[in-house]
Amino acid sequence: MSKVILVTGAGRGLGTDIAREALNAGHRVVATGCRPSEVEKTLGGPQNNLLVSKLDVTNAGDAESAAKAAVDHFGRIDVLINNAGNLFTGYFEEISPLQMRQQFETNLFGPMNVTRAVLPIMRRQRAGHIITITSTAGLVGTEFTSAYAASKFAEEGWMESLRYDVEPYNIRTTVVEPGYFRTEFLVDGSTTWPELSIDDYAPRTAPRIEAMKSMNGRQPGDPAKLARALLTLADQDKPLQRFIAGADAVEAAEIKARELLTQAAASRELGGSLSFDDANA
Repeated sequence: MSKVILVTGAGRGLGTDIAREALNAGHRVVATGCRPSEVEKTLGGPQNNLLVSKLDVTNAGDAESAAKAAVDHFGRIDVLINNAGNLFTGYFEEISPLQMRQQFETNLFGPMNVTRAVLPIMRRQRAGHIITITSTAGLVGTEFTSAYAASKFAEEGWMESLRYDVEPYNIRTTVVEPGYFRTEFLVDGSTTWPELSIDDYAPRTAPRIEAMKSMNGRQPGDPAKLARALLTLADQDKPLQRFIAGADAVEAAEIKARELLTQAAASRELGGSLSFDDANA
């Protein structure tokens, strides 16, 4: 069944694959990006089922305009795919306060802006599905990614809570945690390298940057397959609340789950006996 799907960050990487696969599947697509002409060119020019709209996710006005354009053109929005994001790398002390805020503006407040614009439409419809792409870094913090992981952990908490807010209106939510996929994420423009330089970190910083750059084009995941998997989720009556995407992501999630259980068990004796002792009150 054809749906109206709004995709953020459709001008490159996974967003392009999502929009293209959705069009191929017969859906009506609102493909958004900061440079609409590039989005349209990337997707092969004007098409009957395609609306290209300008959207910088950090601009709430852009989000409102894109949502209105979608409804004016297609009459509704069935699925929102929050895909746009970027990556600020570096050890915490080498990430400037401004960069940390910029990371959150795009990866957390950006999808919040778009979701705020779309939710009133979905509530009126009493139907909708919000899919937000976070990362394995939203489950597992790793070296050199403190800003990115912090923004993605926050995005996960927001989406987990949002589920309960919107469920009464037949609006579903799915968090997607991809592992490494062969997109354009590790190239300049999507990734920002450390701005500050601290001698103590220098021996580790340069090798870490080179290691990350060397991964570009060698990631194991196929973004077209991920895009098709997202469309499968969008077609489900009861979609997964959390979709862990990629064999590497599944393994990382399983390791984290075991670690949490181990830490909970280790905390039980000390942490489980901290209630007021009412009997002695």
